[in-house]
Amino acid sequence: MPRSVRSRPAGRLLYAQSGGVTAVINATAAGVIETARAAGVPVYAARNGILGVLREELIDTGKEAKSAIAALRHTPGGAFGSCRYKLKSLEENRAEYERLIEVLRAHDIRWFLYNGGNDSADTALKISQLSKAMGYDVRCIGVPKTVDNDLAVTDCCPGFGSVAKYTAVAVREASLDVASMADTSTKVFILEVMGRHAGWIAAAAGLAGEGADAPPHVILFPERVFDEDAFLARVQATVDRVGWCTVVASEGIRDAEGRFLAEGGTRDAFGHSQLGGVAAVLAAKVKDRLKLKVHWALPDYLQRSARHLASKTDVAHAYAVGRAAVDYALAGMHAVMPVIVRTSDSPYRWKIEPAPLAKIANREKKMPNAFIGRDGFSITAAARRYLAPLIRGEDAPPYGKDGLPAYVTLKNVAVKPKLPPFGR
Repeated sequence: MPRSVRSRPAGRLLYAQSGGVTAVINATAAGVIETARAAGVPVYAARNGILGVLREELIDTGKEAKSAIAALRHTPGGAFGSCRYKLKSLEENRAEYERLIEVLRAHDIRWFLYNGGNDSADTALKISQLSKAMGYDVRCIGVPKTVDNDLAVTDCCPGFGSVAKYTAVAVREASLDVASMADTSTKVFILEVMGRHAGWIAAAAGLAGEGADAPPHVILFPERVFDEDAFLARVQATVDRVGWCTVVASEGIRDAEGRFLAEGGTRDAFGHSQLGGVAAVLAAKVKDRLKLKVHWALPDYLQRSARHLASKTDVAHAYAVGRAAVDYALAGMHAVMPVIVRTSDSPYRWKIEPAPLAKIANREKKMPNAFIGRDGFSITAAARRYLAPLIRGEDAPPYGKDGLPAYVTLKNVAVKPKLPPFGR
């Protein structure tokens, strides 16, 4: 995106990462820092997301070498630390929001970029509103990130393409293993994937093969009520026809009463039920009722940390939204998010445009009905057209002499606090 040459603006930019990290969130951080540096703007980062702002635990990225920042583009995890911490409403806890503004003011922060999902977009929006009320001019920009691909407005979310690629590859490779052993061993393989309310990752598994006999043979979406009898009948029919069956299940599938099959009784920092274990539940049903040998896998964090298998398209998206976020902030935009706009499926073309945070915060984009097959267990041609470009291309990290990826660990030099500690 072209930028006009400008003199160095006064003030600093603060960048923070939020929620579950992705394989490419640091590529966004690289886009932010490199673009700000080119404009002569110093960048601080918050240690562990919004908590770092509340605690006044800030990091001076100016202490990092140019090569270290460039290496963020191929390094997974969250380089500055992230957190799952949901701010209450302004009415419930105004003190937290006022503290945020106090910290921003104390360190001459004039631009705040919050890199996260729905809750983070809401936080950035609220800070933008309160900053005006408190008379402190800080430009707040939300930066998209989520493996779940459930942010509104944007065509897709940075982080999703790489998880989608990892999932499709895992399904194809594991299915080749199952097929080779099915005659005397495992008949059913079940892979559990992330996705509480939206089945985008489960749908991406459908890219592993095409046709009724190609894996995955069964996809369980959270957008569809789980029907145990129909599921088991589909598995048995597939085994009878193909000789084996691969199942991909979203962690968020529910029964007719609305209960998560994998709900463990605990909740995370956002109040969401802690999920994980649906594959084991399904495996037990297959074993008990169909008497078939089953193996299952729960990749969990492996899905979102697999930078070695990142999608080149996803990396490009992630860097581009970071770069655009800085451009928007320095241009004086406020309470917006750089979103991905698809202009063509084939050939795949896209661009970045600003969208109001008010249209994104606390909204959730689920799988369209047109993306789920009539049988309820597969994806449609429309889904393939949407998903396929997002996993294309390889962007492998450099490898060291030890045969492992050469990832970077930043120094993360702390900024000296200027305010009293904040107690909650």
